[in-house]
Amino acid sequence: MTQAGVDQVALQKRTLRVLVVGQVVAAAALSAAVTVGAFVIQDILGQETPWGGISSATFTMGSAFMSQVLARRMSQKGRRVGLQYGYSLAIAGGLLAGFAVNRSSLPLFIVGLFFYGSGQASNLLSRYAAMDLAAPNERSQAMSYILFGSTFGAVFGPVLIKPAQDFGVNFFGWSKYTGPWIASACFFVFALINVAVRLRPDPLEVSGGLNSQQGAGVITPNLGAALRTIKSIRNARVALASMVISQVTMVAVMTMTPVHLKLHGHEDVSPYVISLHIAGMYAFSPLVGKFTDRHGKLLSISVGAILLAMATVMAALAGEAATLLWPSLWLLGLGWSFGLIGGSSLLVESVPDSSRVTVQGAADLLMSFCGGMAGFSSGFIRKAFGFHTLSNLGTVLALVLVVIGIRRLVSVRIARTSL
Repeated sequence: MTQAGVDQVALQKRTLRVLVVGQVVAAAALSAAVTVGAFVIQDILGQETPWGGISSATFTMGSAFMSQVLARRMSQKGRRVGLQYGYSLAIAGGLLAGFAVNRSSLPLFIVGLFFYGSGQASNLLSRYAAMDLAAPNERSQAMSYILFGSTFGAVFGPVLIKPAQDFGVNFFGWSKYTGPWIASACFFVFALINVAVRLRPDPLEVSGGLNSQQGAGVITPNLGAALRTIKSIRNARVALASMVISQVTMVAVMTMTPVHLKLHGHEDVSPYVISLHIAGMYAFSPLVGKFTDRHGKLLSISVGAILLAMATVMAALAGEAATLLWPSLWLLGLGWSFGLIGGSSLLVESVPDSSRVTVQGAADLLMSFCGGMAGFSSGFIRKAFGFHTLSNLGTVLALVLVVIGIRRLVSVRIARTSL
């Protein structure tokens, strides 16, 4: 191995350590705020409002919009600059949301949530930064380490909600749900400092992925060009389908689970159910990454789809009791992990390097946008037809992904055996 190779391996390890630290604190901020978002809407509009999903929808829409903005900035200036920009906007959004909650101002809260979504966009794009310097057969595992780093923050974030609430109420006289938003903004400050100081040199620049390194005349592809690139490659289409369907199914059921639990007298267990769900999303990601690198992206996508189907069936059968929602939300998170890691890795290996970063942003935009629509509509579906119907719709989507994943997996294996 050359000295340059040794240096790149060492740099990849250091990059992963930096990104994991950022994921821990940012995930704590995101999970704490998202858990109370629907409660804020209920406090402002009433407990029976069908608009409970608007918090998750606005947050996810902000993530969708910013994913493309941040991806374009990354392709021009590098991962560090893009992540700094995203975390800075998340800090501003969290502070504005906290101010709005304290004033019971729904319009300001919505604006704050939108900008707060850039924190989620930054965290999602970090998984691609982890793959910039990784060997092709280790990309899924590299991404999984970033998701695993989210475990600690994401699991303990919801648990810190009550202390943040009590601190805000007792020491500052804030309203009940103001404290978690201010605390979340403070967590993002640590994520920003970590990236700004420690993510040097920039992994995308070292890998030669900046547009300025692609040669004279190369420009940043726009959203339309990125989507056309995905459309022209079959594996890229399967990858995008996995990412979108996994996100939509997970967001729709997860968003209304705290509301469903609260309406049936289980609000106290809601943070812990969500913590278990987030553990399913992130805690087993290193094993999911190894599985994906060893057995293939398409099999990972298929396994994820089956787990999502199982989770949504259990959620539909839960009824007014919380018992089945514990394993259901855990499986929902685990299925999402398989779908996201398998889909994201398949996307990276399917598209040309010249459009890789903007394709990543376009895919995350669609994933977050569709997830936002799922979060927005979930409140109306639950109000009109019940939580079980919402879960059944998730089952239908998961089964569609099962068909897509298995069909592509079978066709690829048949093609290989015929060679």
